[in-house]
Amino acid sequence: MVAPVAFFALFFAWPVVSIVERGLRVDGVWQFGRFGETLSRPEILDVLWFTLWQALASTGLTLLIALPGAYVFARFEFRGKGLLRAVVTVPFVMPTVMVGTAFLALVGRGGLLDELWGVRLDTTVWAILIAHVFFNYAVVVRTVGGLWAQLDPRQEEAARVLGASRWRAWRTVTLPALAPSVAAAALMVFLFTASSFAVVQILGGSTYSTLETEIYRQTVVRFDLTTAAVLTMVQFAAVGVVLAVHARTVRRRETALRMTAPEETARRPRGVGQWALFAAVLLSVALLIVLPLGVLVERSFATSHGYGLDYYRALRTPDPSGTFLVPLLDTIGNSLRYAVVATLIALAIGGLAAAALTRRAGRLVRGFDALLMLPLGVSAVTVGFGFLITLDEPPFDLRASWILVPLAQALVGVPFVVRTMLPVLRAVDERLREAAAVLGASPWRAWREVDLPLVRRALLIAAGFAFAVSLGEFGATVFIARPDSPTLPVAVARLLGRPGELNYGQAMALSTILMVVCAVSLLLLERLRIERTSGEF
Repeated sequence: MVAPVAFFALFFAWPVVSIVERGLRVDGVWQFGRFGETLSRPEILDVLWFTLWQALASTGLTLLIALPGAYVFARFEFRGKGLLRAVVTVPFVMPTVMVGTAFLALVGRGGLLDELWGVRLDTTVWAILIAHVFFNYAVVVRTVGGLWAQLDPRQEEAARVLGASRWRAWRTVTLPALAPSVAAAALMVFLFTASSFAVVQILGGSTYSTLETEIYRQTVVRFDLTTAAVLTMVQFAAVGVVLAVHARTVRRRETALRMTAPEETARRPRGVGQWALFAAVLLSVALLIVLPLGVLVERSFATSHGYGLDYYRALRTPDPSGTFLVPLLDTIGNSLRYAVVATLIALAIGGLAAAALTRRAGRLVRGFDALLMLPLGVSAVTVGFGFLITLDEPPFDLRASWILVPLAQALVGVPFVVRTMLPVLRAVDERLREAAAVLGASPWRAWREVDLPLVRRALLIAAGFAFAVSLGEFGATVFIARPDSPTLPVAVARLLGRPGELNYGQAMALSTILMVVCAVSLLLLERLRIERTSGEF
């Protein structure tokens, strides 16, 4: 626990506490009375209520739509499975700015639905909810599907032999085994949607506002650090309550499971019901994920004089305005380098944390478990500003160092590593480790020969998640990325903030490149996962 605790203390707790102190401490006196004053304002109460109910609605809708997809990816074998898995993960790597823009092009004024049927959903809550499902679909599919694919189906088949119906066997055998993984996915989706920023700002306009957008407005637009600090503390407390409830309810359900190789559980769909489910999942993926991505690709080629590569060619030329000190095409290499380093940091910190949480119990460890998830629910604006005001003096003067960006990205990647690996680690039968110890294996060899083969697939899935979130992280990176080495999401956001057809087209082109880079990376990871897990069980 030493390395994870030190990492979060230095790069999360310290920046956030510093920002809160600047907002609530004036001339050495804490202004705690501002809590009641701020939280009694009607507009703030409206923001708090909308943040809560839209996050709950988004989480429920995401689980409803994505759980069938998790089952299909876990239990069905079909041609193009690896490609489709990469496709459904692409939205998660996209900057939230581009998620909002994609749906604005789809459901907004002049969008595809407006042109075809005269239907507009922008400035409605439905656009926000659907965009959140689009963004978080992969969280459920990869988190729940990763464990589902390793559950031994013979346990459910045994219940069927003993007279249980298909529904009862699934409800009494499979669902309890999946409960920790489903809860972990729901928790991540809730935290992401509760702290939603760009999606709400673009699709909700001035009608809707979450805590995240309000913190940004109070910090950047109004320069009211006191109100921003109060809202940050409210957000911090709310996330802590959610994590405490999650830890209390899920821990009771975690049991040792019989697991097998994913290749032994996946079969071609059989029967009318399975083929109908398979077709329904493919249709939902096509409408919910492929269609918005297709709109982005189409806009990247659509110029004023027809379709062409003008916007892509413009990425190779220096920026005439001087906003970018390097050609925009260089942002691809920057993003990949940052994402690789951030993934390695997240795997190291998250792997150690997951191992510690598996082997130890007690209130201290449960509190540590909750701490690991806080970066997903605390404002990225707060973290970004906190980096700027804290990491600027020796011995931690990192503001001019390139490592600052991967550190910020790893903060968001670590929770995904922990939540992906923890259910599998806790499901490993302790008797396997005890048997290895009896036969003379050291703790390290027992981990290498017992735990690692069982969790390797989860480790690779965690690496994919960490890489994806690092590649698309925007909230904190926008404040700390150096002008001579911007990332793809930062470049896209700045292009969208500038008027002109060329800027918009270049933003669409960069977004398309980001999608392709993500898809290729995930396909390579998928092939590596298959090669390393085949024949190990």
